[in-house]
Amino acid sequence: MRLGLALGYWGRGPSPAHLDLATEAENLGYHSVWTAEAWGSDAFTPLTWIAAHTSRIRLGTAIAQMAARSPTATAMHALTLDHLSGGRMMLGLGLSGPQVVEGWYGRPFPASPLTATREYVDVIRQVLRREGPVALEGRFHSHPYRGADAAGTGKPLKPITHPLRADLPLLLGAEGPNNIAQTTRIADGWLPLYWSPTRTGVHQASLTDLPDGFMIAPMARAQVCDDIAEGLLPVKAMLGFYIGGMGHAARNFHADLMARMGYEEEARRIQQLFLAGRKEEAVLAVPDSFADEISLVGPRERIAERLDLWRKGPVTDLLVTAPDPHTLRVLAELNG
Repeated sequence: MRLGLALGYWGRGPSPAHLDLATEAENLGYHSVWTAEAWGSDAFTPLTWIAAHTSRIRLGTAIAQMAARSPTATAMHALTLDHLSGGRMMLGLGLSGPQVVEGWYGRPFPASPLTATREYVDVIRQVLRREGPVALEGRFHSHPYRGADAAGTGKPLKPITHPLRADLPLLLGAEGPNNIAQTTRIADGWLPLYWSPTRTGVHQASLTDLPDGFMIAPMARAQVCDDIAEGLLPVKAMLGFYIGGMGHAARNFHADLMARMGYEEEARRIQQLFLAGRKEEAVLAVPDSFADEISLVGPRERIAERLDLWRKGPVTDLLVTAPDPHTLRVLAELNG
């Protein structure tokens, strides 16, 4: 199991620690570093900054949102950064949810998410292969565009720039069982949002007949500390926000996932509290047990024991969000 560093997206502003953590991760032999986006900082610009200050560590987006860019624009970002970094780019994509897609990007959330994802990936693959002009008569993505409001002069094009790699790794963030199953067929890897090494059966039906080399790369908060309850507070804060606020009351993929993992009553309670404006109570309502099983928090000896559980499952890459270089070093030592 390889280690990666997940930096996420910025909060109020850029974190001065991110570049130092990325360079430390490279020095410690981490395989990859990942950036993200929500409705603030984008995923590609910080990753390019990190690329300019490193030389070996792989560079991934976890995740870049599909609604933010057309598939050809996303392919341009990926092939450009792949060239500039010497072939270190890994493209992680996700649909996000209706609240963000329609509220922030001002676009309709696709009525058929699986079809929209499949078409998006198809276009990117065509760009990276550069075997001919991009052509697709899709339900959500058409190249050339031939809608009722089209000028009618569009022509199929292929990228001017020759991609460095036709097989640039493409991973998908997927949460629903059908979406995960499709991911194993059309992508090179899967980016789970929450992963419990003790509940791998939750996804078993979706992960049959995995292709050789398929990546399973979940993110997990990691922190070496003596006070476990205190160390879990950032995990609970994240879960309170995602479960409670990252989606509509009637359509929240994150809450649905927590429910499938055995915490349905707790997930609905967190939603109710958060949507009622009782955000602190929503965070406190997150069970310590759930926060604990999807993270690596506590003294070194405890993390060592729990890390063994992660290694025994199908996870190929553990992407850790770590607040300090010490935690990065401990994980590198424990993972061998």
